[in-house]
Amino acid sequence: MLKYLVNKGITQIKRSQCIFIFLCLTAFSVVSSAKDDKHGNPPVSSKQVETKNSIFADFKTYTIGKNTLKGTTTVKDSITEVVASGTDIWGTEDEGYFIFRQLKGDFEISVRVHGLSASHLYSKAGIMARQDLSDNSKHVYFLVFPDNEERNNNNGGSEFQYRPKRGGESKAIYPNRQTAGEKFNVNYPDTWIKLQREKNTFSAFLSTDSLNWNLYTSYEQKMPKSLLVGLAVTSHDANGYTKAEFSELEVTEIK
Repeated sequence: MLKYLVNKGITQIKRSQCIFIFLCLTAFSVVSSAKDDKHGNPPVSSKQVETKNSIFADFKTYTIGKNTLKGTTTVKDSITEVVASGTDIWGTEDEGYFIFRQLKGDFEISVRVHGLSASHLYSKAGIMARQDLSDNSKHVYFLVFPDNEERNNNNGGSEFQYRPKRGGESKAIYPNRQTAGEKFNVNYPDTWIKLQREKNTFSAFLSTDSLNWNLYTSYEQKMPKSLLVGLAVTSHDANGYTKAEFSELEVTEIK
């Protein structure tokens, strides 16, 4: 098992009994080895953006959608701010900003969400496992909204979405109105979300203290062994932006 833990600027990498601790500096660097396309995205095969000295060390970023305004990632103190645009992550095509790394096999990823600005009722931020970077890719996505207002069939601040096939319609699993109560509400800055993969079963959890986790749902969807996994944000506004704030990212690969 290989585990990456980042908490308040300290990165721990554990393998067997070896522990390497690196103190992080709050800086942001952009690395590109090829010419950007018209949307500001480097070629998919290149090393897009390496956010050294942040919780996203070794992650890359990509603006999904051919007409999506380019997103940004910056570090302020121990908080990583993600500014993103996009019409939505929903329907048959997605628009948004994706911060990811490749994971093979089973995994667990969790993060603290300090806040999400309400540029739209349906602005979204959350953990995504995606087959590829095409805008109509298969994926699963456990997300939070800016607040706990009622949305369509959702009476809380979180939601589990998935696209079962390339180019297919997105679908969602909503909290049970009779039994969920308030345990799937957001309570910024005390909101943590987690996504686990065990073979083809994806389980989503939410917590208000990072210790006690409420299972939102477990959903089975056949996906490749290797996936792009990370954080996805969309403003639900093609001409505007939303800002999401993250810290305490933990990624565990289960070999």
